Amino acid sequence: MKRILASSALALSLAAAPLAAFDIDSMSDEDRAAFRAEIRAYLLDNPQVIMEAVAVLEERQANAQAAGDSAMITAHADAIFDDGYSWVGGNPDGDITLVEFVDYRCGYCRKAHDEVAELVASDGNIKLIVKEFPILGEASTASSRFAVAIKQLHGNDAYKAAHDELITMRKDPTDKVLSKLATSLGFDGDAVVAHMQSEEVTAELRGTQELARALQISGTPTFVMQDELLRGYLPLDAMRDLVADKRG
Repeated sequence: MKRILASSALALSLAAAPLAAFDIDSMSDEDRAAFRAEIRAYLLDNPQVIMEAVAVLEERQANAQAAGDSAMITAHADAIFDDGYSWVGGNPDGDITLVEFVDYRCGYCRKAHDEVAELVASDGNIKLIVKEFPILGEASTASSRFAVAIKQLHGNDAYKAAHDELITMRKDPTDKVLSKLATSLGFDGDAVVAHMQSEEVTAELRGTQELARALQISGTPTFVMQDELLRGYLPLDAMRDLVADKRG
């Protein structure tokens, strides 16, 4: 009964004053306690309100993140889409450009590999750019150095062949293993392994690392699709939906 009376008194006092003039600090201790009790009772009776508020907060945070990502992509567009050294596949004149930051020792990069290939092949109008971004230790770095060395010495087709082998390779990428892989692809294994430590290879990897830092990328796979950053693995159907959405 006391709670009802207190609530009624509080409601009358709030109704009698303009909403803009409401100040909880000016309330009496009794009215403040009643006000807080009513809020608690309301939330307990309507817990979905909390989830609705959380959803609104998450949407606002996602929108802010997307806006920030879009601004970063615009600021670094040349380095992302036309750096002059990253491998380009798919349709070079495609209406959608998909950029992937990849680490050969990353399980999710391996999982995404065939799905990205299927997306590009089945669509026919997607330009794919692959950026070497080794972040998982010495084995990752050695694999990327090998891929870049192959590309610099023997071109894009050779890079694609090496890339496809490296993404599925389970052996440790020692110099011996990589030399043997280069030989199996038709190249001089010793020459490729020697070129892995060249300044040309180092400079390319350094450039991608600097770009990743500028885009606040810390994991793989990370994709850039047009004006959007996609952090982490996405299944094929989700990628197709995003492509359709970009086409509008």
